[in-house]
Amino acid sequence: MAHVITPITRLLIANRGEIARRIIRTAHDMGISTVAIYADGDAQAPFVKEADSAVALNGHTTAETYLDVDKVLAACQRSGADAIHPGYGFLSENAAFAQAVIDAGIKWLGPTPEVIGLMGDKLSAKRLMDEAGVPTLPGIEISGDTDIVAAANEIGYPVLVKASAGGGGRGMRVVEQEADLLAAVEGAKREASSSFGDDTVFLEKWLAVSRHVEIQILGDTHGNLVHCYERECSIQRRHQKIIEEAPSPAVNDAIRSRMGDAAIAAAKKLGYSSAGTVEFLLSGDDFYFLEVNARLQVEHPITEEIIGKDLVREQIRVAEGETLSFSQSDISINGHAIEARLYAEDPAKGFLPSPGPVLAWTPSTVGQARFDSGVEAGSEISTQFDPMIAKVIVHAPTRREAAGRLARVLETTEIQGLRTNRDFLVATLRTPEFLAGDTTTDFIERVEPTRVREVSRQELIEAAIAVAMEAQAQRRANSRVLRGLPSGWRNSTMPMEAVSFQCGDAVIDVAYRLQRDGRFRLLCDEEEHFISPYECGSGIVDLDDNGRRLQFSMQSHGSDWLVHSQSGDLVLTEQPRYPDTSLDANTGGLTAPMPGSVLATEVAAGASVSKGDLLLIMEAMKMEHRITAPRDGVVASVHVAVGDQVDNGQLLVSMAEE
Repeated sequence: MAHVITPITRLLIANRGEIARRIIRTAHDMGISTVAIYADGDAQAPFVKEADSAVALNGHTTAETYLDVDKVLAACQRSGADAIHPGYGFLSENAAFAQAVIDAGIKWLGPTPEVIGLMGDKLSAKRLMDEAGVPTLPGIEISGDTDIVAAANEIGYPVLVKASAGGGGRGMRVVEQEADLLAAVEGAKREASSSFGDDTVFLEKWLAVSRHVEIQILGDTHGNLVHCYERECSIQRRHQKIIEEAPSPAVNDAIRSRMGDAAIAAAKKLGYSSAGTVEFLLSGDDFYFLEVNARLQVEHPITEEIIGKDLVREQIRVAEGETLSFSQSDISINGHAIEARLYAEDPAKGFLPSPGPVLAWTPSTVGQARFDSGVEAGSEISTQFDPMIAKVIVHAPTRREAAGRLARVLETTEIQGLRTNRDFLVATLRTPEFLAGDTTTDFIERVEPTRVREVSRQELIEAAIAVAMEAQAQRRANSRVLRGLPSGWRNSTMPMEAVSFQCGDAVIDVAYRLQRDGRFRLLCDEEEHFISPYECGSGIVDLDDNGRRLQFSMQSHGSDWLVHSQSGDLVLTEQPRYPDTSLDANTGGLTAPMPGSVLATEVAAGASVSKGDLLLIMEAMKMEHRITAPRDGVVASVHVAVGDQVDNGQLLVSMAEE
């Protein structure tokens, strides 16, 4: 019997950022019109501009916009869209939303609401997998009458406290000892409620040393199922993946076959259709079911790269009533792909989110990388949403080549204006352990890749010389008088012009003077340089320094110079000629590490505290952050209350002077 095909003509993407852009790209390739929806802060975002039309959700927060089912459905009706793609996160695994979409006569690009409901509850998912013969880890649900301490002892430490409805590392805590158990459960419940609207959590055995390996599955509504091999996602911080690769360096043909069979068994048990992922923990040759993500995964591009298929295209075809465009025998693993997630976060401060403006963004053209990004220069990484800037994907014939190329792509990408994990990703990809495939989930704690790039004095000097040359050229170009005179010209013998820059704790002093031969004579760190500027004044700097070519791009923002070279990015702050005595450093206080809201205060003025004691809890970007005492002492004052919104650097708690 012929299949009934109902083509999609207008697709609404119920998401934002890089995944919205990625879905728009495939839809446009298939001749499908697209609709974006957006929060107030996303009105000028690239995904909104790239969609064929867009509908405002009239709100600021996640709850007011992308998680508001009624608003999303109303936007769909208003736009005339006949299908919805939920992307990942937000409402993508909300069974009630999927059902409401279908009830409204709109096509849903995902598995059925029944499957989402079963898999959205990780506890019911574990029970189903037991029935399907898929190995699982011991777990116990925490309800109102559960003896939590006894449950943890039954499983055995370390245990993982895990949100039943969640994902993305939220609502998860690893507990090593009984003393930390109850606080971890309460914290996980709060975070799960905030992120997913469901505070159900459970305890599960935690394998301290294992690998996170997942199998991509695809199914259609005609009973066809395939798996697209494995991805390894073991490089994680805060239980969130930051580097993923396909295939896994730890999976041989025998494990791949058994794991693929287990994923297909799970999919058959569920009657699965559309794209999904069956996640496992791999320990040696043994693996254990973690969960099924009933949606497209963040890291799906690496699977697309090794099998040469577009997974979003398959999702659209399945929703239209088509069969999968390929069978299991049609695909094989081709080469190796690695993805790095570029985040606005500060690795030196425990990977705390670091929201702010993207002042410069130039993806590298080295290494033929795929950039799935949600930003452009001028974009803002908001405190309201996930701090991902981009996913950078490289596909190469071998794993070693893929790692080397990806490191170089990241290194030569210009990203300025906010702190990112870029240099940490580069360092990770170049560690001997990563290159050897020694990538268990404890990788970051065990290997400790460099979190901040070490910048040599020579690199600082070259950057300072380039900035000095660019600044003088810009001043000359913008001069309103005597514009025909050479830069730095004097009609008498005067001292060399001087400028000072600061980068971190380093200070670089540069003195320069124009010579009669058109070169500049510079002094820096008592070394003499003779500079021939081939290009200066437009933000592109090309210099000859005693026969050595130096090339940079840069832009100024106030007193800061954002400098990009083949070694990476630097910020040089031009120092004022006279000190600013109005600046008075705050001492004895604890400040907010980022913008956010105060969830709880644990101390009051006059309280005696020991180093490490909890002072208050903040929430930012859907994650909890604990502010602890830096030393033994007495609390002089608590400057905030529960519910307060605080800015980055705002004073929270003052400690009495010793």
